Amino acid sequence: MIVEQRTYTLKAGAVNTYLELYEREIIQIQTRHLPRMVGYFSTEIGPLNQIVHMWAYTDLEERTRCRAALGQDPEWQAGARKLYELIATMENKILVPTPFSPIR
Repeated sequence: MIVEQRTYTLKAGAVNTYLELYEREIIQIQTRHLPRMVGYFSTEIGPLNQIVHMWAYTDLEERTRCRAALGQDPEWQAGARKLYELIATMENKILVPTPFSPIR
């Protein structure tokens, strides 16, 4: 298993707008294509105006297939354009669980 961690730094003051838009229009589209949401978070301490979300995949091949299908979805394309207007920077990490991790 791998976990993809995506960190979006939003424009100042955009966290609530982003989360409302995501919950209202995007989550149902994204979860049709991405198999397992590990969590979806906003920061309270440390770097502010950040959204961190994590998705689990069996391996990189599954991630590639799922992300490609998501990218081809016209509903996702329209919704993503709305989200991107609120994002200043994006960071992506692929995390590999250790042998003793409860998520494996």
